Amino acid sequence: MLNPVNETHPGGQISLSAGQFEQVAETITERTARLLNAAVTVTNARGIVVASSTRDGVGLHYHSDHTAGESALLRFPIHLDTHQGEVIVSPPTSQTALPLEAAQTLIDLLIDQAAVGTRLPNQYELKNKFIHDLVMGTFSDTVDIRREGQILGMDLSAPRAVVLIDAADYILRAAGSHMPSVEHEGSSIRRRAQHVIASVVSFFNLPDDTICAYIGKGEIAVLKASADRDLADWMSEDDRSRPSASWANLNALKRAGTALLSRIRHDTHAPVNVGIGRYHAGIRGLSRSYQDASLAVQLGKRLHGDDRVHCLDSLGVAAFVGVSDPRTKLDLAEHLLRPLDGEPELLRTLQAFFDEDCCPSSTAARLKIHRNTLAYRLERIATLLNLNPRQFDDAVQLRIALLVQTFQHN
Repeated sequence: MLNPVNETHPGGQISLSAGQFEQVAETITERTARLLNAAVTVTNARGIVVASSTRDGVGLHYHSDHTAGESALLRFPIHLDTHQGEVIVSPPTSQTALPLEAAQTLIDLLIDQAAVGTRLPNQYELKNKFIHDLVMGTFSDTVDIRREGQILGMDLSAPRAVVLIDAADYILRAAGSHMPSVEHEGSSIRRRAQHVIASVVSFFNLPDDTICAYIGKGEIAVLKASADRDLADWMSEDDRSRPSASWANLNALKRAGTALLSRIRHDTHAPVNVGIGRYHAGIRGLSRSYQDASLAVQLGKRLHGDDRVHCLDSLGVAAFVGVSDPRTKLDLAEHLLRPLDGEPELLRTLQAFFDEDCCPSSTAARLKIHRNTLAYRLERIATLLNLNPRQFDDAVQLRIALLVQTFQHN
């Protein structure tokens, strides 16, 4: 069994912030624990645990008054710039013993590697920033977008829609009862965001098919490939009619979102909301898709609360009231009324019904049809649109859709 040593790591020339010191500590614990097959803890100069391979007790004090049975703990003091601490290794769980010098050299190398790595933007941070800028629409040149995406290993040529995961209650929750530093809290946020991303990638099983990143404020943006083959597990025969490019496969995306919501709630044990954005052509269309998803989450949470999948076409009248973009309002109106495109008689009946204040007798008289015929037509409209013009909320939504369509075309 190895014995403790009291050597100081000669890394004093590396300039690290408190947050970077904690990043180094996390890297050390994870890699050392895996290589030595032992529990590893890193404390700061005050004896407070800043990283642990078991992820338990972070922020608590590590007591040094060990019993005789615990005397085999390995202790490696470290110095990084102005930061001091200690690497504490529990006895390995396997029977294989590692020479003391080898353990010391291993930890020294890991500290050097991790410390240098914190001074450079890593792939995770670059990817997050790239996707953040992409969905926010801050890029000016689509050629630059494609080139940078390729450098980061992202295929942006496939049709994609944005699935927005609002996991703020989990990602941004307080780190504990103690008062964490800003840097430590930032490290905790990154770790929880990566946990949600791991759930997403595991759920879809195809990392290349699903590009996702933490974009801040407790949100994960998922750029989900949305062609038929990418959503085959959630498609029905009715979804294959493709009435409109921007609304294509939306039902399949919502089914996938519902299953994904269940997975993330199981993995985080926290309230989660999922917003589904429409597919919009081109790379810049990802920004419009994100806007759809973000607005759906904002409005949907107010109307229906947490733990739901939200989409513009499921918000009723609120979608028309809450959306400020005229183009999106027209798209929504046309989407709702599209099943009547090949039914001019039913469309005239619906318009007459509203013109007559939803009065069956006066509507039948205006159209010169029997009331039973009117009842049949209204039932047919309700079946096609999945909205009943004889129910108040549905009637208001359809009336607004007709008005938006009329005003935009005149």
